[in-house]
Amino acid sequence: MHALLVQQPSLFDGLAATVELDAPLGGLTWFKVGGCADALVTPKTTDALSTLVTRCHETGTPLRVLGSGANLLVADEGVDGVVVRLDAPCFHTVEFDRDGPAPVRAWAGADLMKLVQECARRGLDGLSQLAGIPASVGGAITMNAGGAFGDTAQAVSSVGMLTHSGVRSDISAAEAGFSYRHTNLPRGIVLWADLALMSGDRETIRARVKEIFAYKSRSQPMADRSAGCMFRNPVEASTGLRTSAGRLIDEAKLKGFSCGGAYVSPVHGNFIALREGGSATDVLAVAAEVQLRVLERTGVRLEREVVVWSRRGELP
Repeated sequence: MHALLVQQPSLFDGLAATVELDAPLGGLTWFKVGGCADALVTPKTTDALSTLVTRCHETGTPLRVLGSGANLLVADEGVDGVVVRLDAPCFHTVEFDRDGPAPVRAWAGADLMKLVQECARRGLDGLSQLAGIPASVGGAITMNAGGAFGDTAQAVSSVGMLTHSGVRSDISAAEAGFSYRHTNLPRGIVLWADLALMSGDRETIRARVKEIFAYKSRSQPMADRSAGCMFRNPVEASTGLRTSAGRLIDEAKLKGFSCGGAYVSPVHGNFIALREGGSATDVLAVAAEVQLRVLERTGVRLEREVVVWSRRGELP
């Protein structure tokens, strides 16, 4: 356990939150593997979250936020410090029919796929490009989640943040600096996102959501134990444009390659999946071999899109 959690018992004193020490994290991720967190904390209010963030900052305690676990691999050794889950009702709220240019405010713990469906049901256009992407709203904002049809940034007007020192701030989309699978948001925790959605024809929007979801179901191994696309699409040196990481992996004849219980999906080369009994170490071994073989064949080094937590911080 992280030494500061032992030395600073006041970290959780009087905190409106549930606290579990040495908490298994694997079951909370889509891979279903990985070690424990020193502490898993679920704040019951935004004030409790703010207090916890401030205390962690003041004591130098590592702090991570666990969303839906869809883009995350937890190392078998586990992670140090505090892992926060925004699982209380206040963090799952979605406020519709607000005044101004952004009629929807979605809090960070809200489920993105459910939000896409609900907006389509209400005839609100602007999120259909995210159909079939498993994420919490906070996670989608943090990494600007997206796919072939568009990304999260297209719908964002502003982002509510809790800085690492516990101060709340409102950041415009321009200030957030959205780019491919990246933002320039300050250190801290996303609290909510204001979404600039437009009224449209309900049936047309719903049909578009179904179309995109059906495409993903056909082309991706959505039922497998994976974390979605393992690698970012790299920029092609000759054109300056992004090319498909999945295509490079396919052309390297790596579909079906396996190590231990992990394997490259035969359906989509950019998905690494796990069999029963597989481990996080197996996933990392397959990912490393894929990177090596694609580099040897093309000169392109694939960068991971999936986040890896360990006791050494986030692995590059």
